[in-house]
Amino acid sequence: MKASGRVFKYGDNVDTDVIIPARYLNSSDPAELAQHCMEDIDKDFIHKVKKGDIIVGEKNFGCGSSREHAPLVIKTAGVSCVIAETFARIFYRNAINIGLPIIECPEAAHGIESGDEVEIDFDSGMIYNRTKSTQFKGQAFPEFMQKIINAEGLINYINENSAQ
Repeated sequence: MKASGRVFKYGDNVDTDVIIPARYLNSSDPAELAQHCMEDIDKDFIHKVKKGDIIVGEKNFGCGSSREHAPLVIKTAGVSCVIAETFARIFYRNAINIGLPIIECPEAAHGIESGDEVEIDFDSGMIYNRTKSTQFKGQAFPEFMQKIINAEGLINYINENSAQ
């Protein structure tokens, strides 16, 4: 499994209220919510992001509330992966549960800049910065997590496997 795209880079402590501001949570439609993804930190994000693009953050990405809307709107906006130095644990679990690939890699988080073109090999955990011709070794997903992500989330994975 691979992903590639252009990078949107953010710093430390990008919290769930920045990812999807609470004022929009009166809707349960992921597509509608995604229109407001990252707008409090990057007003142009939703107008620039293309399917497959990648978010890179630094420490504690996804901190704040436990709302699963945060990784859902990132995925619905078209982001194929989030790379960060570290993730808040609840964001990490929610991302896997909805099928959003995320990789912890401090070296990549510091060595990749906004606008870089990056490719990720989830099987090996390798992250290739095609713009700078550099590479980083991230944490590869265990096989069971790859199955959840390939199924587009935990619920789909359970439904697919309970029929067998």
